[in-house]
Amino acid sequence: MSSSLMPLLPLLLNTAVGSKLCPSSCLCYESSDLVDCGSGGLVRVPPGVPHGTWLLDLSGNKLTVIHSRSFLGLWSLKILRMSNNSITTLEPQSLSSLQFLEKLDLSFNQLRWLRQDFSQSLSSLLELRLDHNLLEHLGPGSLGDLENLRKLDLSSNQIGAIDVRAFAGLSRLSFLSLEANRLNVLEDGLLSRQQRLEVLLLSHNNISVIQTEALAPLWRLTLLGLRGNQLDHIRFKTFLQLQTTSTELQMSLNPWSCDCELERVFNKIRHVRHLQVGDYSEIICHAPAQQAGSCLAALHGRLCVAETASVLVITITVTLAVIGALVKAEHKQKSKQAASDAESER
Repeated sequence: MSSSLMPLLPLLLNTAVGSKLCPSSCLCYESSDLVDCGSGGLVRVPPGVPHGTWLLDLSGNKLTVIHSRSFLGLWSLKILRMSNNSITTLEPQSLSSLQFLEKLDLSFNQLRWLRQDFSQSLSSLLELRLDHNLLEHLGPGSLGDLENLRKLDLSSNQIGAIDVRAFAGLSRLSFLSLEANRLNVLEDGLLSRQQRLEVLLLSHNNISVIQTEALAPLWRLTLLGLRGNQLDHIRFKTFLQLQTTSTELQMSLNPWSCDCELERVFNKIRHVRHLQVGDYSEIICHAPAQQAGSCLAALHGRLCVAETASVLVITITVTLAVIGALVKAEHKQKSKQAASDAESER
């Protein structure tokens, strides 16, 4: 062998070994154990992925089913990307060999539900993306083993109901997005274990009710997104439960009914030192008709004055009517008495 080829021999051997162990439709970067199978038209997880792989990218393919043995032996895997496929089914135990997985991306697929054993063996997971699927309901057990999860993205699904125990095992969660779903109520107890939650995004749902104790456990919350829901009134006590250092509330794009009560609630919230309504200037009235389209901030101080004036006018009107009725009754009584006296004199 030529002496000029000798320095290249280790590189050629490594390339040959790497290509032998790498699935034909993928690129394997041996030095850092990255396997890129993205956008390769794959209809199943390719066999032969090196066992030492710590990042596997399967995004942008045509996967529909993840089979129970798809990732068998990939003990070192820490990051698994399967976004932008057509996945409808995760077979039982399909993720059970991924005990050390830290990031799982299943966004932009067609999942309608999660199996009860979905999170089994995923206790090391830190980040889970399930956004842009077709999920309709979250049951009590499917996320139960994600005890170390920090970030959960469930946005842009069709979730209309969440079991009050669905997040019970997620005590270390710091980020939760449920934006662009179909939730109607934020229930007491749903977030009872989320004392470490810092960001809660609920914008663009159908939420019309936030139950009184729903936010009470959130001691570290810094951002609460409630834009684009169906809130027309809120209770001050609900937000006073947020015993945090500083929390920004985002509450525009709701059909607010602007009356004295709403003005008082927002005034109280804005005077609580640790609460800030970040988009207060964008809160627009939808009712009553005379206030529709007006900015709540521009009506500051006027709603209660107008209501007080209306009450005063009604009170005066009623009082005058009562006085008039009493005077009339007294006059009638006197007339009857006079007639009676005149009859007696006869």
